[in-house]
Amino acid sequence: LQLVESGGGLVQPGGSLRLSCATSGSTLEEYATGWHRQAPGKEREAVACISSSGRSTNYADSVKGRFAISRDNAENTVYRQMNSLTPEDTAVYYCRMMGGWSDYWGQGTQVTVSS
Repeated sequence: LQLVESGGGLVQPGGSLRLSCATSGSTLEEYATGWHRQAPGKEREAVACISSSGRSTNYADSVKGRFAISRDNAENTVYRQMNSLTPEDTAVYYCRMMGGWSDYWGQGTQVTVSS
């Protein structure tokens, strides 16, 4: 399974970004998806996750109500919408595919929130 992340960049506080994680080499619906981030000088942390069907999601308290994860299994793509961004959201964001014994990570995409 290959993961290709896109959508990061520089955004002003209060702005929005949409990250994508496109997969190839296997069927996306076989995998639950995790969304993680790592800020400078900090450990990687979980932001959200979505079940393989897309019917169940969970969010870290720090992003609840601002971030949303969704998936289109037909398009083999997971989407991550980020709204009301703050400088504290600055980090490298990663998608992660988990299924059975498999655990795949994307290359990460940089999100910088700054005025």
